[in-house]
Amino acid sequence: MSRYWSDHLADLAPYVAGEQPKVANLLKLNTNEHPYGPSPSVLEAIKGAATDRLRLYPDNECTALREAIAALHGLQADQVFAGNGSDEVLAHIFNALFRRAGRPLLMPDISYSFYRTYCKLYKIEPDIVPLAADYSIRVADYTARHAVAPAGIIFANPNAPTGMALSLDDISAIAGANPDIPVVVDEAYVDFGADSAVALLGRHDNIVVVHTLSKSRSLAGLRVGFAMASAEIVDGLNRVKDSFNSYPLDSLAQAGAVAALRDTAHFDRTRRAVMDTRDGLAQQLATLGFQVLPSQANFVFARHPQFDGAALSHALRAQGILVRHFKLPRIDQFLRISVGTPDDCARLCNTLAEILTKTH
Repeated sequence: MSRYWSDHLADLAPYVAGEQPKVANLLKLNTNEHPYGPSPSVLEAIKGAATDRLRLYPDNECTALREAIAALHGLQADQVFAGNGSDEVLAHIFNALFRRAGRPLLMPDISYSFYRTYCKLYKIEPDIVPLAADYSIRVADYTARHAVAPAGIIFANPNAPTGMALSLDDISAIAGANPDIPVVVDEAYVDFGADSAVALLGRHDNIVVVHTLSKSRSLAGLRVGFAMASAEIVDGLNRVKDSFNSYPLDSLAQAGAVAALRDTAHFDRTRRAVMDTRDGLAQQLATLGFQVLPSQANFVFARHPQFDGAALSHALRAQGILVRHFKLPRIDQFLRISVGTPDDCARLCNTLAEILTKTH
């Protein structure tokens, strides 16, 4: 530990992002990026915003963006909170909603690993709830009474890295059983086949829904995320944001994000293409002998009963294909494979077939 560091840094275990390769010509199926580009209107909007007005600060309230989000989801603008990617939005949620002395945060044992990182950073005690044997979230684990009242509940839906999703009835049951604490539903992948809990906001004022433009809007490089909740919760998030960075989104990001949200035709066409390819990929992998979990995300989570997950990951990389392997309990035999184009998925499956044949 450096003598210059604050005391809490030694205990931090930073989030480890998927590999961003420096080698050319690798097929990158490891970070769940969209295989198709953003709407052309996004690029035009960014170009239009790139003027001498960049000498001015951006709109610190992200007014046009929040209004566009609200209009799309049938909300009021004061129910929308915008941030620099959904990871920053989640960080503010942890800080604003979950820091309650002596009260733990309920979360699945297999989920987005940044949740545990934020618990360490903000000194929040996690209450880790195991997934069922089939890797689904058991609703009863979150509706039961707990000896110590939790500070809140968080889960990804569809879950990451499994890709499996809860129904709105399940989410409503969890929120209804916990009316006095925030229930945060992280919907980074919801546009690829699941139902959004935004539909429940009128019924449960404790639900917080988090979205990103990185996945279904093809804007991972723009860094735009947002939360939708009651105006009361959003006010709390703004108090934290304005104590941290009053200008989290630059003018170019705001202009591009608004354009992306308005081009619903491009959004629908490209997300459906990903969903169709995902279903075909799952079938191809099953034909090769893989167990593939049911996915409603832009990735599949698969393992082969006869081949080690880490070894398959290394063998694919040697052939120029990156997938994500997690060295974690219960899932160390799985590969998380981002859905690429049909040609990308064909190359992956052909390569896997060769690897399996040679290794058998």
